[in-house]
Amino acid sequence: MKTVGIYLFDNVEVLDFAGPFEVFSVAQRLHAMASSKPDEQLFDVVTVAEQKKPVIARGGLNVMPGYAIDYHPDLDILIVPGGVVDMELKKQKVVSWIGSTADSSEITASVCTGAFLLAHAGVLDDKVVTSNWEDIDELRRRFPEIEVQGQQRWIDQGHIVTSAGISAGIDMSLHLVSMLTGAAHAAKTAKQMDYDWNLNP
Repeated sequence: MKTVGIYLFDNVEVLDFAGPFEVFSVAQRLHAMASSKPDEQLFDVVTVAEQKKPVIARGGLNVMPGYAIDYHPDLDILIVPGGVVDMELKKQKVVSWIGSTADSSEITASVCTGAFLLAHAGVLDDKVVTSNWEDIDELRRRFPEIEVQGQQRWIDQGHIVTSAGISAGIDMSLHLVSMLTGAAHAAKTAKQMDYDWNLNP
């Protein structure tokens, strides 16, 4: 089983975190329905925030995280979504947690401006990355040591995967499901979601 942890914060973009959450949870549900051993999980999807108290996502959506950064299960996969990240970039405790969690996880991924948080934590050093089209130039300006590419839905650098904005996080998450469980299961997940999966980065 892989534990997938999605970081939440005030002004997080809703689909940036909800899209990956849906992909991994649907992939798990389909596995449980088809398996002769439904208790053997593929994925356990959890949410983590700075504190275990409601965060207010963009648009005013209130979300209660499952865990705080001081106490959560070991994460095999860390997903850092985007949104308005300015305040998060100023939180040294959060940035340090992202860096240390990325070091210990099997895969660390970002959606949209989540790449700024990974970059600030030193996770993207010497990597080729992407982000939302609107933020590409700013990412290059702030972090000149990182090779930032536009015009791609996601970029897979092995244990570091970054994606463009919002819906691209769903494509990236399906790509991760494909890597971890096989293309057929990822395709079934996309079909169950009635989502037209863009397989091309």
